Amino acid sequence: MQLNPQQIKMSLGRTILRLMPLLVMGTITLMTFWLVRKNTPPESSLLERVRLHEPDYIIEGGALSALNEIGNTKYRVLGKKVTHYDDDASIDILTPRMRLFQADKAPVTVKSDTGHLDGDLTILDLVSNAEIFRPAQAATASEPASPRMLAQSSYFRVLINDDIIETDKPIRLEQGMSVMNSADGGTFNNVDQSMVLSGQVKGRIERLQRQAQ
Repeated sequence: MQLNPQQIKMSLGRTILRLMPLLVMGTITLMTFWLVRKNTPPESSLLERVRLHEPDYIIEGGALSALNEIGNTKYRVLGKKVTHYDDDASIDILTPRMRLFQADKAPVTVKSDTGHLDGDLTILDLVSNAEIFRPAQAATASEPASPRMLAQSSYFRVLINDDIIETDKPIRLEQGMSVMNSADGGTFNNVDQSMVLSGQVKGRIERLQRQAQ
């Protein structure tokens, strides 16, 4: 049977009409896929993804020391438990005890119940029962004698590179036979080992029987 051109056109038209729903659905699917790809940000690599603030290692009885420019110990931090975090390299310390060293001077000890050291090793936050202790020093050729000093507060911040310890919390300062208090905190300069209290200071003189630490 031979088909004439009119029959061929009608057959093609019916075929196209039957396939039209499939063509429309395919076009919609392709457009949807294109729009999703266009509006989806590229997937970050594993190293670029945000890391969780979780410890990557814990050391029992940990210690951290740093040397000064001539190779002597500048400070040493001890802790009952040291927890290091991978995301920001910061460190949590249980019962931290920090020794600060100055040439020709007695080492200063700073301690508290808990501590946090930033990832750059420049700031140590000491929280709860925080203390700064400097033993009495005899006079030397370059330095006069200095009495025992004990500063107590709920919080101290050690600015390691600046040799400064500061707080804006209430502080109690014992120096020799003097006892002074400030509600506004104070600043300890480890270079000359002196404490300056902020705000209004209340003080008295008494015989201290406390045993030196």
